[in-house]
Amino acid sequence: MKRALFVAVTLFAAAPAHADITHKIQSSIQLTVDAAASAATRIGTSYSVQGNNVSTTDGTTSGVVGGLGTVTNGVPSVTTITASQATSGDSFSFSQSYLEGDSTSTTSTTVTSGVVGSLPLFGSTTTTAGGVAGSLAGTIGSNHDLTVTAGGAGTSATGQMVTEISID
Repeated sequence: MKRALFVAVTLFAAAPAHADITHKIQSSIQLTVDAAASAATRIGTSYSVQGNNVSTTDGTTSGVVGGLGTVTNGVPSVTTITASQATSGDSFSFSQSYLEGDSTSTTSTTVTSGVVGSLPLFGSTTTTAGGVAGSLAGTIGSNHDLTVTAGGAGTSATGQMVTEISID
C-alpha cells in the first residue's frame, strides 16, 4: 500500500512541463512582367587614308590626302581621293575608309502609356520587347494553397510557402 501511495503521490506531485511552441506559415506569390527597353548609341564619323608609292587627286587638285570637311546636322562632308601608281613597275599600296556617323536628331523620343512609338536609328541600337501579361495570375487560398497561372512571353510567376516551427 505504501508503494501504491508513493506512486500516486509522485504522479500527482510532478510539475507540469512548460514549452513555448511557435508555428508560422507564410505564403507569397510574385508576378512580374518584363518592361520594354531600348538603348541607342550614336556613332561618330571617321575617315582614314594610307598609301605608299601612289599619286593622289581629289579630281581637282593632285597630291591631296582627302579628309573631313564642313559639318551639317552633325555629319561632316568628306573629300575622297583616287590614287594611281606613282612609278610604273614599283610596288605600291593604297587604302581609304570612311564611316559616316549618325546625324543629330531634330525629333525627341516620347513615351506614351509605357510605349515608345518610334526610336531614333543610331549606329548601335538594342531594343527588347516588353512582356505580355495575358492570363498571368496567382492566388493564395485560406489553407495556403498556391495557384499560379502562366502568362504570355516575358512574364514570370513564383509561388512560395514557408513553414517554421520553433520550440523554446
